[in-house]
Formats: sequence, C-alpha cells, structure tokens
Amino acid sequence: MKNKLIVLGTLAVALLGVIAFTTKDADAYRGDYTQVGPNHTQEREAQMEEVFESKDYKAWVTLMTQDGRNPGVLEKIDSQEDFNSFIQARELALSGKTQEANAIREELGLGQGQGRGNGQGMRDGSCNR
Repeated sequence: MKNKLIVLGTLAVALLGVIAFTTKDADAYRGDYTQVGPNHTQEREAQMEEVFESKDYKAWVTLMTQDGRNPGVLEKIDSQEDFNSFIQARELALSGKTQEANAIREELGLGQGQGRGNGQGMRDGSCNR
C-alpha cells in the first residue's frame, strides 16, 4: 500500500512537471506582440515583413500553410479585407497602441492571449469546430 502511494505520488508530480514545461513556451507568444511563435526563424520573419508591407493576402496564406501547417487564424482571417484589418492591428500594436490593436483583433474573432480567446483552439493550429 505504501509503495503504491509513493509510485502514484511520483507519477502525479512527473505529470504536472511535463504539463508545466510543455505549455509554457507554446503559449508565451499568444496575444503578446513582443514574443515570437514556435515557427519563428529570421527567414520567415523577413518573408512575413514583406507580405505585411505589400498587404498580399494570398502570399500570407501560402506562407502560413507552408510545410503542411493549418493554423486556426486562417479561419478568422479569410479575406483581403480581414487581412488589411489584421495588418492594421499589427501596426498599432508595434507602435505601442495595444488597446486599439486588441479591439481590432477582437472584431476579427482573434484571442488576446491568456485564455481570453473563444476557446476553440486546439494548440496545433487546427480548430475543433
């Protein structure tokens, strides 16, 4: 009985440790414009900058879906008009106007980080709807 309790306690602590270490990094960038996401590279950042500057929605979709990715943001930003708003929110956020940026993100149906989104995300880029 005592051995069972020790084993179960050890497993519980190990499980909590795994959860703590795997979700922290993945969620850190969500809604925080100062953090980069898990797919960040200097090359990808340069490509994104070019896409944002040219406001090229189709190029953005291509970049977002490269390597078989299917991020949930594509279900929210599904037109050139939405993409223009998305770019506006990004520009506002980068200039320090995060409240204005978050208002636009909310209009687009995008979460604001810290679990304030609509709860539909699956953390793998898909959506459970």
